[in-house]
Amino acid sequence: MKKFLALAIITLIVIACNREDDLLPVAEISEELKISSTTGIKLETPFVTESVEVNAKIQDSGIYTIRIFDISNRVVSKEDTFLKQGDNIIEINTNILPRSAYRISLSTKEGFILGVTDFNKL
Repeated sequence: MKKFLALAIITLIVIACNREDDLLPVAEISEELKISSTTGIKLETPFVTESVEVNAKIQDSGIYTIRIFDISNRVVSKEDTFLKQGDNIIEINTNILPRSAYRISLSTKEGFILGVTDFNKL
């Protein structure tokens, strides 16, 4: 009986120690956010109101900079963020931005631009 109990406890510990991310399904990237090249940035839609999803695709994991420029090419938002290799879906809050046209860029910490795209805040 003691052996059975010990075996049951060990089995439960092994099951409980499994990595949860191995058990979760991999999310599909929607057609609107797919990027065919190895790097770049793509918006879910060019017309946004409160927020928009962005796919930032990179080759090497690391810290990257996302900037939003207004129509006069001034930086209105800048954020350094850690991105993993491949597709990275990020939600950007545009609620605070006034109605206008904007440009969003993805660049390395050294300033090398990996992608640029435009959007309109409605």
